[in-house]
Amino acid sequence: MVERVESWFEGIAGLCARFAHRFGRSEPRERALDYVRGLVAPLERKNGWTLSEQVGQLRPDGLQRLLNLSEWDEHAVRDDIRDYVIETIGARDAVLIGDDTGFVKKGTRSAGVQRQYSGTAGRTENCQIGTFLAYASAKGRALIDRELYIPASWTDDRDRCRAAGIDDAVPFATKNEHFRWMLQRAIDAGVPFAWVTADEAYGQVKQTRAWLEERKVAYVLATKANDTVTTAGSSETRVDDLIATLSRQHWKRNSGGRGAHGERIHDWARVAIRPCWENGFGHWVLARRSVADPTDIAYYVCYGPAASRLKDLLRVAATRWAVEECFQTAKGECGLDHYQVRLYRAWYRHITLAMAALACLTATRATEATKGAPKTTSTTSYPSASRRSAD
Repeated sequence: MVERVESWFEGIAGLCARFAHRFGRSEPRERALDYVRGLVAPLERKNGWTLSEQVGQLRPDGLQRLLNLSEWDEHAVRDDIRDYVIETIGARDAVLIGDDTGFVKKGTRSAGVQRQYSGTAGRTENCQIGTFLAYASAKGRALIDRELYIPASWTDDRDRCRAAGIDDAVPFATKNEHFRWMLQRAIDAGVPFAWVTADEAYGQVKQTRAWLEERKVAYVLATKANDTVTTAGSSETRVDDLIATLSRQHWKRNSGGRGAHGERIHDWARVAIRPCWENGFGHWVLARRSVADPTDIAYYVCYGPAASRLKDLLRVAATRWAVEECFQTAKGECGLDHYQVRLYRAWYRHITLAMAALACLTATRATEATKGAPKTTSTTSYPSASRRSAD
C-alpha cells in the first residue's frame, strides 16, 4: 500500500506541474499540490483541518486561503485536467456521460443550497447539486467537467447571491443547460469520443436531443416510458407502445459489462423510428428488460451511425454507470464531498482539485493494467467500457 500511495503522489506531482503556471505565486501553487495529495491520503474525513495535519500544517488557514482568496484560474486548471485524462485514457470510441450528484449541507449560506431532490440520497435534502461530465473508455473513466446548479430561488435574490460570491452575471440555468455547456466545451476542445449518454432527467428533454443532432453527435439517452418520438408520417408515438409491438424474436440476451456483482445480463431490443436515414445517421428506440421481471423495462432514445448494431447501442447505454462509479470513487477516495466551503468560487476550486485527484488515480490504474499488475483495490468495480465497431 505504501508503494501504491507513493506512485499516486508521483502522478499527482506530475499533473500539478502541468497546471503550475495557472498560479501567479509559489505559495498557492505549493498549497494546491499539498491539497491534492491530502485528498488521496487514507483519511476518514478530508476537511481543512485533517488535510492540513496530513501535510504538516498546524492550522487550515493556508488551504482555506487557496480555495477562497488566492489568485488562480480554476477553469483553466479544469481544462488541464481534461487534457491529462485524454492523454492517459483517451480513445476514439470513448463515451461522454452527463449526470448530477448531491452534496448534503447544513445551513442556508452555501452557494446554491436549498431543499431539493438529491438522487444521491434518493430523497429531498438540504443540499447543493453539482452537474458533471465524465469520460469513459476501455482504459478507465474520470470526471472532466463540472457546474454548480444555482436554483431560481437564488438567482431571484441577487443580494443573497453576492453574499455567497455568485456574480450578477451568473444566470439561472437548468441541469440540461449545464450538460450542453459541458458537451460544447468538450467538442470545442477536440475531445475524442464516439457517443454521449445520460439518464432520463437529460434524455427526456427533446431540446437536448435536437441540440446533439444539430452537431451530429451520436447518443443513447435514457427516457421515460411515456416519452414520445417522431415516427413515419411525422406522427408522435410513445416509446413503450413501440417496444410493445416487438415479437419475442427481437429480444436478445446480452451483457452490458461487468458490475460489482458480476455480468449485467438483460434482454435488449431496438426498433428503428425513422424510415429515412439522414446523412448516414439513424434513430432508434432501445429497450432493456429485466431477466427476472419482464415487466421491468427501461427505455432509451438513440441517434447514431446507420451501421450501429444492437450491441453497440446497449454497450453505450450500459456505460452510463461509469459516471456513478466516478462519483463513488471520487467521494470515497478523493474527498469530492468532504469540503467545508460556502463561496461559489471555492466550490469550483475544491471540486476541480478533487477531479485532479481522481484523474491521477485513474491514470495510475490504467498504467498498472497496461503493465499487467494486479488490479488495485477500489470502492468500485468498473465494467467494460463500450466499444463501437463502426469507427
